[in-house]
Amino acid sequence: MPSYTVTVATGNQWFAGTDDYIYLTLVGTDHCSEKTLLDKPLYNDFERGAVDSYEIKVAEDLGDIELVKIEKKKYWMHDDWYCKYITVKTPSGEYLEFPCFRWIVDDKEVILRDGKAHLPQHDKTRIARQHRRKELENRQKAFRWKEWHPGFPMSIDAKAHKELPRDIQFDSEKGVDFALNYSKAIENLCVNQFMHMFQSSWGDLSDFERIFMRIKNTISEYVMQHWKEDFMFGYQFLNGCNPVMIQKCTKIPDKFPVTHEMVKDCLERDLSLENELKAGNLFIADYEIMDDITANATDPCTLQYLAAPICLMYKNIQNKILPIAIQLSQTPGENSPIFVPSDDENDWLLAKIWVRSSDFHVHQTVTHLLRTHLISEVFAIAIYRQLPAVHPVYKLLVPHVRFTIAINTKAREQLICECGLFDKANGTGGGGHVELVQKAMKTFTYKSLCFPESIKARGMDSKEELPYYHYRDDGIRVWEIIKSFVEDVVNIYYDSDTTVLEDEEIQAFVKDVCSFGMQDFDYCEFPKSLQNREQLVEYLTIIIFTASANHAAINFGQYDWCSWIPNAPPTMRQPPPTKKGQVNVEYIVNSLPDRGRSCWHLGAVWALSQFQENELFLGMYPDEYFIEKSVKTAMETFREKLKELTQTIKNRNEGKKLPYYYLSPDRIPNSVAV
Repeated sequence: MPSYTVTVATGNQWFAGTDDYIYLTLVGTDHCSEKTLLDKPLYNDFERGAVDSYEIKVAEDLGDIELVKIEKKKYWMHDDWYCKYITVKTPSGEYLEFPCFRWIVDDKEVILRDGKAHLPQHDKTRIARQHRRKELENRQKAFRWKEWHPGFPMSIDAKAHKELPRDIQFDSEKGVDFALNYSKAIENLCVNQFMHMFQSSWGDLSDFERIFMRIKNTISEYVMQHWKEDFMFGYQFLNGCNPVMIQKCTKIPDKFPVTHEMVKDCLERDLSLENELKAGNLFIADYEIMDDITANATDPCTLQYLAAPICLMYKNIQNKILPIAIQLSQTPGENSPIFVPSDDENDWLLAKIWVRSSDFHVHQTVTHLLRTHLISEVFAIAIYRQLPAVHPVYKLLVPHVRFTIAINTKAREQLICECGLFDKANGTGGGGHVELVQKAMKTFTYKSLCFPESIKARGMDSKEELPYYHYRDDGIRVWEIIKSFVEDVVNIYYDSDTTVLEDEEIQAFVKDVCSFGMQDFDYCEFPKSLQNREQLVEYLTIIIFTASANHAAINFGQYDWCSWIPNAPPTMRQPPPTKKGQVNVEYIVNSLPDRGRSCWHLGAVWALSQFQENELFLGMYPDEYFIEKSVKTAMETFREKLKELTQTIKNRNEGKKLPYYYLSPDRIPNSVAV
């Protein structure tokens, strides 16, 4: 009587084991085995981290094993089980691998294909094609599109984390409870002593040190010591946590009438302002997107204000970027003066603070929320809806959407919802953040997600002109390494451009992203189909880079750059000055966040800057979705290149007072999960 040896691996995460009954059926090309209860008497099967083996005897050879069916039936009460993989040893001694890496809940049946990746046009048997179709039908019922706000990218149809499919939930909800994490952060940072004085102002600027947690040799302490300096202000446009606002100035806008006389004391090359412009030494950051955004009015006792500044910057002879002119509105005139470094020091300082505050809002809502979190969720939902587990692109991308839908659902549930935590400290709370996303979507394009093109579009691509733009240089290196890896994997499964065209699932995936996820907004210019391997490689590189490197670059520096509150005020309590010579230190302090909002802000940037427990970084793929040796070789090459870049960045940072490490591969998580 033929015998098959079945080995079942249970996950290592909390509550992965089960006491329920597990049944297994082998489906071959010739016959099916009987449904078999996997149970060893006197042995507690399917414990967390366990690997259990069973003998399944059959009356006759089953032929080639195509599917493995797993069924779970409750023993006492439903007990979810996380299955990592199943292997089958056939009577001939052949080993077959069936990756699972999913939760089996309730009295559900899960059907697994073998671990080899297959494109849809290469599946020849009726069983294989039927399994693909059924899996996608079930996924499309579970993963439904929903519009959270008009004009937003679409999101998952779930009001709460607990409503999500079990496979994409966090292993432990406590780890991503924003209210709990912020409260813990506030407690750990020893700032809760100030919370009872929520709406009271600080005494002076040095008072902010009372809630500032100084950790020796960190960027945050350096920022606290140097935040008033023009060098530190300019440096952040290149290597802070929002290094995407600065662009080459090719023409000074009419709405920003800066003259040579205003800034001549700042120019170091004995050139006129016009000639400095022609020489490529001027840069600009325009916060036009902030114009007419509604300020937070959720607290009637505290008025809050926003501004839409424009900042002109100059590259001096030492290649440092320095601010030389700031206008705090989009409309020039008598009540919108242009502040310059030669003004009274308090006027100039407050003008820079207003720019930093506006930068904080754009960073949080556009650069961070929209351009990493929300767009990664669109890709994630479409992946689950259109790509079955056997598809090579599913296997490639699924590690890079790990927990993304879950963290966004949690954020909509607690953080950015109406009356959520975002409203407590932020000047764009109470609806302004929604307006910002809606406004940003009108200029958001697919090509802007292509990192090299986004750098070039801002005129920031010349390393000779700007040698210290580490975000650009490290980002390009990471982009090229990811692209090379994607190219290797794509070429394994797609032998020609025709193969891409004939892959109906990849075409459905791309169309779902454009037509549903991005709601067919024409101005976004997302492709509705892919014509060749080159386009496929770029598309997949964008997905992985956005979720991993770009999110890391703009998220994990938040405590470094935003914990010193005057450097990144989350709200302002006085309107922008309309005249020069009327600002003193007291006015600046009264403009900055009060004690309570300062504490909430500090807790937030601390919590958001922490890696997840058991974080998986770029190149780490513990769940072996791919079993092919060729892909594993590509992964090893990928890891080697990442390791080399990590060492290069480490060597560059050695001894630096302002090291840049946000794009060091050993600090880039695989996915948007915080």
